[in-house]
Amino acid sequence: MDKLKNLLQSIANISEVDWIYFSSKLERVTFSKKEIILSKNQTENYLSFVESGILRMFVPKPENDITFGFVFKNSFISAYDSFLTQAPCEYSIEALSPTIIWRLTFNDLNDIYQKTSIGNEIGRKCAENLFLIKSKRELSLLTHSAEERYLNLFYERPELIKQIPLKYIASYIGVTPQALSRIRKRIS
Repeated sequence: MDKLKNLLQSIANISEVDWIYFSSKLERVTFSKKEIILSKNQTENYLSFVESGILRMFVPKPENDITFGFVFKNSFISAYDSFLTQAPCEYSIEALSPTIIWRLTFNDLNDIYQKTSIGNEIGRKCAENLFLIKSKRELSLLTHSAEERYLNLFYERPELIKQIPLKYIASYIGVTPQALSRIRKRIS
Protein backbone atom coordinates (compact mmCIF):
# COMPACT_ATOMS: atom_id res chain seq x y z
CA MET A 1 0.00 0.00 0.00
CA ASP A 2 3.03 2.29 0.42
CA LYS A 3 3.53 2.36 -3.37
CA LEU A 4 -0.02 3.59 -3.84
CA LYS A 5 0.41 6.22 -1.14
CA ASN A 6 3.63 7.44 -2.81
CA LEU A 7 1.92 7.58 -6.20
CA LEU A 8 -1.00 9.57 -4.81
CA GLN A 9 1.44 11.86 -3.02
CA SER A 10 3.20 12.52 -6.34
CA ILE A 11 -0.14 13.33 -8.01
CA ALA A 12 -1.43 15.62 -5.28
CA ASN A 13 -0.40 16.56 -1.79
CA ILE A 14 -2.63 14.11 0.06
CA SER A 15 -2.98 14.77 3.80
CA GLU A 16 -2.58 12.01 6.35
CA VAL A 17 -6.27 12.36 7.27
CA ASP A 18 -7.33 11.93 3.63
CA TRP A 19 -4.92 9.01 3.18
CA ILE A 20 -6.32 7.22 6.24
CA TYR A 21 -9.86 7.65 4.94
CA PHE A 22 -8.89 6.65 1.40
CA SER A 23 -6.89 3.59 2.48
CA SER A 24 -9.70 2.41 4.77
CA LYS A 25 -11.78 1.85 1.62
CA LEU A 26 -9.15 -0.26 -0.16
CA GLU A 27 -9.47 -4.02 -0.50
CA ARG A 28 -6.41 -6.18 -1.27
CA VAL A 29 -7.13 -8.94 -3.79
CA THR A 30 -4.84 -11.54 -5.36
CA PHE A 31 -5.27 -13.29 -8.68
CA SER A 32 -3.47 -16.28 -10.11
CA LYS A 33 -1.90 -16.47 -13.54
CA LYS A 34 -4.53 -16.70 -16.33
CA GLU A 35 -7.36 -15.75 -13.96
CA ILE A 36 -10.06 -13.58 -15.49
CA ILE A 37 -10.59 -10.48 -13.35
CA LEU A 38 -13.47 -9.09 -15.35
CA SER A 39 -15.42 -10.91 -18.05
CA LYS A 40 -17.09 -9.37 -21.07
CA ASN A 41 -20.69 -8.34 -20.27
CA GLN A 42 -19.95 -7.86 -16.56
CA THR A 43 -20.16 -4.38 -15.10
CA GLU A 44 -16.89 -2.99 -13.75
CA ASN A 45 -17.35 -2.02 -10.13
CA TYR A 46 -13.72 -1.36 -9.22
CA LEU A 47 -10.91 1.07 -9.80
CA SER A 48 -7.74 -0.82 -8.95
CA PHE A 49 -4.06 -0.18 -8.31
CA VAL A 50 -1.67 -2.93 -9.38
CA GLU A 51 0.86 -3.65 -6.64
CA SER A 52 2.46 -6.50 -8.60
CA GLY A 53 1.75 -8.51 -11.70
CA ILE A 54 0.77 -7.99 -15.32
CA LEU A 55 -2.77 -7.65 -16.65
CA ARG A 56 -4.13 -7.84 -20.18
CA MET A 57 -7.21 -6.10 -21.55
CA PHE A 58 -8.77 -7.89 -24.51
CA VAL A 59 -11.86 -8.44 -26.62
CA PRO A 60 -12.62 -12.18 -26.54
CA LYS A 61 -13.10 -13.69 -29.99
CA PRO A 62 -13.80 -17.33 -30.95
CA GLU A 63 -10.50 -17.76 -32.80
CA ASN A 64 -8.11 -15.09 -31.56
CA ASP A 65 -8.65 -12.53 -28.83
CA ILE A 66 -7.86 -8.91 -29.65
CA THR A 67 -5.45 -7.56 -27.04
CA PHE A 68 -5.56 -3.79 -26.69
CA GLY A 69 -3.82 -3.05 -23.42
CA PHE A 70 -1.35 -4.21 -20.79
CA VAL A 71 -1.06 -2.89 -17.26
CA PHE A 72 1.96 -3.38 -14.99
CA LYS A 73 2.76 -2.80 -11.34
CA ASN A 74 2.35 0.71 -9.92
CA SER A 75 -0.44 1.52 -12.37
CA PHE A 76 -4.21 1.86 -12.19
CA ILE A 77 -6.52 -0.52 -14.02
CA SER A 78 -10.23 -0.55 -14.65
CA ALA A 79 -12.64 -1.15 -17.48
CA TYR A 80 -13.06 2.56 -17.00
CA ASP A 81 -15.86 3.10 -19.51
CA SER A 82 -17.95 0.43 -17.78
CA PHE A 83 -16.92 1.78 -14.37
CA LEU A 84 -18.07 5.30 -15.20
CA THR A 85 -21.35 4.30 -16.83
CA GLN A 86 -22.02 1.25 -14.64
CA ALA A 87 -22.98 -0.56 -17.86
CA PRO A 88 -21.76 -4.00 -19.03
CA CYS A 89 -18.22 -4.10 -20.37
CA GLU A 90 -17.36 -4.96 -23.98
CA TYR A 91 -14.04 -6.62 -23.09
CA SER A 92 -12.27 -8.72 -20.46
CA ILE A 93 -9.31 -8.31 -18.12
CA GLU A 94 -6.97 -11.20 -17.37
CA ALA A 95 -4.00 -11.65 -15.03
CA LEU A 96 -1.00 -12.78 -17.11
CA SER A 97 1.03 -13.46 -13.97
CA PRO A 98 0.26 -13.79 -10.27
CA THR A 99 -1.15 -10.36 -9.43
CA ILE A 100 -1.93 -8.29 -6.34
CA ILE A 101 -4.26 -5.31 -6.60
CA TRP A 102 -5.77 -2.81 -4.20
CA ARG A 103 -9.25 -1.82 -5.27
CA LEU A 104 -12.03 0.64 -4.51
CA THR A 105 -15.67 0.15 -5.36
CA PHE A 106 -17.56 2.66 -7.48
CA ASN A 107 -19.56 3.75 -4.41
CA ASP A 108 -16.48 4.06 -2.19
CA LEU A 109 -14.70 6.18 -4.80
CA ASN A 110 -17.69 8.52 -5.01
CA ASP A 111 -17.69 8.68 -1.22
CA ILE A 112 -13.99 9.63 -1.27
CA TYR A 113 -14.75 12.36 -3.82
CA GLN A 114 -17.34 13.82 -1.46
CA LYS A 115 -15.57 13.40 1.89
CA THR A 116 -11.93 14.24 1.18
CA SER A 117 -10.33 17.45 0.06
CA ILE A 118 -8.08 15.74 -2.47
CA GLY A 119 -10.30 13.00 -3.99
CA ASN A 120 -11.53 15.01 -6.96
CA GLU A 121 -8.05 16.14 -7.93
CA ILE A 122 -6.65 12.61 -7.76
CA GLY A 123 -9.61 11.27 -9.74
CA ARG A 124 -9.23 13.92 -12.42
CA LYS A 125 -5.49 13.37 -12.79
CA CYS A 126 -5.88 9.59 -12.98
CA ALA A 127 -8.62 9.96 -15.61
CA GLU A 128 -6.39 12.35 -17.58
CA ASN A 129 -3.56 9.81 -17.49
CA LEU A 130 -5.86 7.01 -18.71
CA PHE A 131 -7.02 9.29 -21.55
CA LEU A 132 -3.43 10.08 -22.59
CA ILE A 133 -2.52 6.38 -22.73
CA LYS A 134 -5.61 5.61 -24.82
CA SER A 135 -5.01 8.56 -27.14
CA LYS A 136 -1.36 7.60 -27.69
CA ARG A 137 -2.35 4.04 -28.58
CA GLU A 138 -5.03 5.17 -31.04
CA LEU A 139 -2.64 7.58 -32.76
CA SER A 140 0.01 4.88 -33.00
CA LEU A 141 -2.45 2.52 -34.71
CA LEU A 142 -3.37 5.26 -37.19
CA THR A 143 0.08 6.69 -37.94
CA HIS A 144 2.71 3.95 -37.50
CA SER A 145 3.44 0.73 -39.32
CA ALA A 146 3.32 -2.56 -37.41
CA GLU A 147 7.11 -2.60 -37.33
CA GLU A 148 7.23 0.94 -35.92
CA ARG A 149 4.63 0.00 -33.28
CA TYR A 150 6.72 -3.02 -32.29
CA LEU A 151 9.93 -0.98 -32.09
CA ASN A 152 8.20 1.75 -30.08
CA LEU A 153 6.85 -0.87 -27.73
CA PHE A 154 10.29 -2.44 -27.44
CA TYR A 155 11.96 0.87 -26.53
CA GLU A 156 9.19 2.29 -24.34
CA ARG A 157 8.20 -0.91 -22.51
CA PRO A 158 11.04 -3.47 -22.67
CA GLU A 159 9.50 -5.38 -19.75
CA LEU A 160 6.51 -6.09 -21.98
CA ILE A 161 8.61 -7.90 -24.58
CA LYS A 162 10.30 -10.05 -21.92
CA GLN A 163 7.25 -11.02 -19.88
CA ILE A 164 4.30 -11.30 -22.26
CA PRO A 165 3.63 -14.09 -24.75
CA LEU A 166 4.33 -13.01 -28.33
CA LYS A 167 0.80 -13.89 -29.47
CA TYR A 168 -0.54 -11.14 -27.19
CA ILE A 169 2.08 -8.65 -28.35
CA ALA A 170 1.21 -9.46 -31.98
CA SER A 171 -2.47 -8.83 -31.27
CA TYR A 172 -1.62 -5.61 -29.44
CA ILE A 173 0.28 -4.16 -32.39
CA GLY A 174 -2.37 -5.41 -34.83
CA VAL A 175 -0.62 -8.26 -36.64
CA THR A 176 -0.66 -12.05 -36.68
CA PRO A 177 1.98 -13.97 -34.68
CA GLN A 178 3.54 -15.00 -38.00
CA ALA A 179 3.84 -11.36 -39.13
CA LEU A 180 5.41 -10.46 -35.76
CA SER A 181 7.91 -13.26 -36.24
CA ARG A 182 8.87 -11.80 -39.64
CA ILE A 183 9.19 -8.31 -38.11
CA ARG A 184 11.42 -9.62 -35.33
CA LYS A 185 13.58 -11.51 -37.81
CA ARG A 186 13.93 -8.43 -40.01
CA ILE A 187 15.07 -6.13 -37.20
CA SER A 188 17.36 -8.55 -35.34
